[in-house]
Amino acid sequence: MHGYFWFVGKRLLQLLAVIFCGISATFFITHLSPIDPVEQVLGRLSARSNLSPEAIAATRAALTEMYGTGQPILTQYLNFWTRLLRGDLGPSLLAFPTPSMELVTRAMPWTLGLLVTSTLFTFVIGNLLGALAGYHPENRFFQAFGLIAMGVQPIPYYIVAFILLIIFGFLWPVLPISGGFAMDVRPAMSWQFIFSILQHSILPALSLVLVGFGGWFLGMRALVSNVVNEDYVTYAGLAGVKKQTIVGGYVIRNALVPQLTALAMALGGVFSGTVITEQVFNYPGIGSLLIDGVNYGDYSLVLAVSTVSITAVALAIFIVDLLHPLLDPRVRTE
Repeated sequence: MHGYFWFVGKRLLQLLAVIFCGISATFFITHLSPIDPVEQVLGRLSARSNLSPEAIAATRAALTEMYGTGQPILTQYLNFWTRLLRGDLGPSLLAFPTPSMELVTRAMPWTLGLLVTSTLFTFVIGNLLGALAGYHPENRFFQAFGLIAMGVQPIPYYIVAFILLIIFGFLWPVLPISGGFAMDVRPAMSWQFIFSILQHSILPALSLVLVGFGGWFLGMRALVSNVVNEDYVTYAGLAGVKKQTIVGGYVIRNALVPQLTALAMALGGVFSGTVITEQVFNYPGIGSLLIDGVNYGDYSLVLAVSTVSITAVALAIFIVDLLHPLLDPRVRTE
């Protein structure tokens, strides 16, 4: 028990170190870039209204003081961590004066609903079929399925997204190709609104499922192909253990351990959004929000999205590290 607490404590320190280093790197990358967010705001204001030079100078001074961009970089860094520990990353320049974290909170359900569902679906179905394909390598159905997976898996998901956009947007326009829901539907807890959300999520989800499925299938098939040749699997078969027990309890369980690590990273990466897919389908998720923040030089918004993403990935890996001893006896022995 003492050893397990030491294991958890060490992993917890690694978690905190990863989060600290990741967020710090993002802060310095954004703040050392040549883009000045204050000038970006002034440029948009000048384009929309005829401001006098005195008004522009006063606005520049007020925004510089508010965001602290005129201070030394280390002072800005210390102030950033002070605000972050209070849960405050400042207002967004893109949607001033809305807090950056509020924008992330609004966009997060869209990304989670789309990507978590797609990732879990591809993980379960891809690994199940991959395990059966690895255990029955002579089966012609699984052989044909493997060829399809190898052909689809290398294709970037944004290429698949463009192909779906052309097919269902122009050649056979039966599905909506843009937005999160129909413009004539009022957001509310109604079947009409839910149905509209599901309709608009089909194409983005399908672009992710078609590509992600091949990776899980091929990975699991390779792992199972190695596991079935292990001595303990052979001995279990000779001892008369039921085939279902061998496949589920011995083969799939042991082959699934590295796949769970990949799943944790995939689910953690969900919080950064699938940027290009959301851009192609104009989907209102975190990925689109991140692109807007980068384009407008919105430090606060970019840091808010990055902080959530880095923390989510680190926590996902941490949870998998804690679960590994329950899944793999070798880790428990160490």
